[in-house]
Amino acid sequence: MDQFSLQNPVFTTYVIAACIMILKAISMSWLTVVRMMQVNGGFRNPEDLKKSPANPKPNPGQTAPNEKVERIRRIHQNDLENLPFFLAAGLLFTATAPPVWLAQWLFYGYVASRFAHFLAYLTAQLHDVRALFWTIGSLILIYMTGATLVKALGY
Repeated sequence: MDQFSLQNPVFTTYVIAACIMILKAISMSWLTVVRMMQVNGGFRNPEDLKKSPANPKPNPGQTAPNEKVERIRRIHQNDLENLPFFLAAGLLFTATAPPVWLAQWLFYGYVASRFAHFLAYLTAQLHDVRALFWTIGSLILIYMTGATLVKALGY
């Protein structure tokens, strides 16, 4: 069976998890815009202060940092720093032909850890809570990468 075929349940699991993570990361851009519109601020560029249908009453304070907008930006930045590693590690791990149950636990565990991290970050939980969920995802990545490396080295 071709490892990178949707006929392979491990690859299908990876594809589902990867698509969910990509959609989550993309949705952060939209959430940033929604927050900017809600608070009528948090804009970043001088041209954002020009009168337009989207900004009929511009004011200089609109480019000042806004914590509600910046929190979403930080969550998005965290996704951009972490998701590429999952996309690469998961794909490489798929090539090792792991048992389906293990791939499901790891891939869906990573997805769950990232959503838990998102909720903890969004609701301003203690750093310790956020770090716990980040650590779970990080350990999953370390395991998948290590297992892939061991397999590639022929052990």
